Amino acid sequence: MINRFFKVVFALPAILFCFKATAQSTIEYDIVLSGGRVIDPETKLDAIRNVGILNHRIAQISSEQLKGKETINVTGLVVAPGFIDMHAHGRTNKEQEYQMHDGVTTGLELEWGVEHLGKWYASRKDKALINYGASVCWPFERFLAIGDFKKEEEELMQTMANGQSGFENLLNKIKPANNIGLSQSQIDKTIENIKQSLAEGGIGIGMPLGYVPGSKPEEVFRIFQMAASVQALIYTHVREGGLMAVEEVMTNAILTGAPLHIVHINSATLSNISIGIEMVQAAQQKGYNITTELYPYPAGSTALQSAVFDEGWQKRLGISYEDLQWVATGERLTKETFESYRKTGGIVVIYNMKPEWIKAGIASKGTIIASDGMTYAKLAHPRTAGTFSRVLGKYVREEKVIDLNTAIEKMTLLPAKRLEGIAPMMRFKGRIQVGSDADITIFNPDTIIDKATFEKGLEFSAGIEYVMVNGSFVLRNSKTVSNVFPGQAVYGKFKK
Repeated sequence: MINRFFKVVFALPAILFCFKATAQSTIEYDIVLSGGRVIDPETKLDAIRNVGILNHRIAQISSEQLKGKETINVTGLVVAPGFIDMHAHGRTNKEQEYQMHDGVTTGLELEWGVEHLGKWYASRKDKALINYGASVCWPFERFLAIGDFKKEEEELMQTMANGQSGFENLLNKIKPANNIGLSQSQIDKTIENIKQSLAEGGIGIGMPLGYVPGSKPEEVFRIFQMAASVQALIYTHVREGGLMAVEEVMTNAILTGAPLHIVHINSATLSNISIGIEMVQAAQQKGYNITTELYPYPAGSTALQSAVFDEGWQKRLGISYEDLQWVATGERLTKETFESYRKTGGIVVIYNMKPEWIKAGIASKGTIIASDGMTYAKLAHPRTAGTFSRVLGKYVREEKVIDLNTAIEKMTLLPAKRLEGIAPMMRFKGRIQVGSDADITIFNPDTIIDKATFEKGLEFSAGIEYVMVNGSFVLRNSKTVSNVFPGQAVYGKFKK
């Protein structure tokens, strides 16, 4: 059924092209975007055009005037593909509203994935502001394979039923299992669990190795082998160890043939970011299916109770207590508060990077922009709300690290192309082309900027004027449109 659907959908661009050639002047489009600077990173279009939207798709791009049931004058604004965030931990509309104000039309949880994946997809149906999807959560599937945590599993099910599931809650429940090395039978069971979750729609496999110190080399290698056998994309937060940790996952990918995406190369490699990216580029030049991403802030964020802060964290990260900010209050930590808060658990901001490292990553050819946005808290890391606007405002307009077209490519086409092999519907995203989904972000290039800060907390970005998701406005004149939920599920190719 899925395959038949995609055969029909892939034919749409050609059908629409023939249609526009014969009926352009007579058709009435649902919506016309008039007079904007249309940028499509794949065809290299960068010109003043009118865009006609019909039945949730882009049906016409023309220099000629188009007739629409509704016409929006977007003169002076950039009409770009909707931004695609491959790395967003927020699962609810609370986070999605901040994302859409940052121009995001598709937000995916791929680093960690989601537990009980089929149930989660069902829980978001007809309720999402933007497109959503997730990978299979390897830490959760191995947690189930161990089989010693029935109470924790029941509690996770209950929080999901109550709409309260999230990254931090998941981490709290499965942390004891993350320190356990698996037997051969448990590895086999984990692989079986992963395959079942892939069949529920998982967009590949989330393997946050840095959070699972108990995982042994054989387990990791076997997961890579399984992923290679079906070409399931692996997304990994590497272990602590910088370049050596990057080399570990790249070696597994090269030896097995598994497709690999290394998340936040900036926080993975720190001062060695340039050589880390060069290693990825070298692998690509030799034909290996390996990519990476980064976020545009010189600070990270994660759960204080995670393995990241196990013994030796100060030396590994090159920081101390005062470089950690407690998200709940905004305070910087001391030895005493660190020990206290680590027992209860919670999110911290980690000041461990330099601005020049971020510039180098953004400027590098082929790096994808992704937020690593956290679950909502007023003082959550600003990347949750401002990642894409920050790139366009700070690094394009103000500092000229990259040009506008390259930045848009890193936010749209590159993630779409990275994912279309594992999630076929991504072929219709990340582009402003006839036949593509009408996921469109319209912004003012002279005013776009992130407004969220580490000190004052989350705030909607400025300069994003309109956002369309599947042909429906979720943002008009920089204001949230009420009671519309056009976000659609993005499924992996193994969906049954």
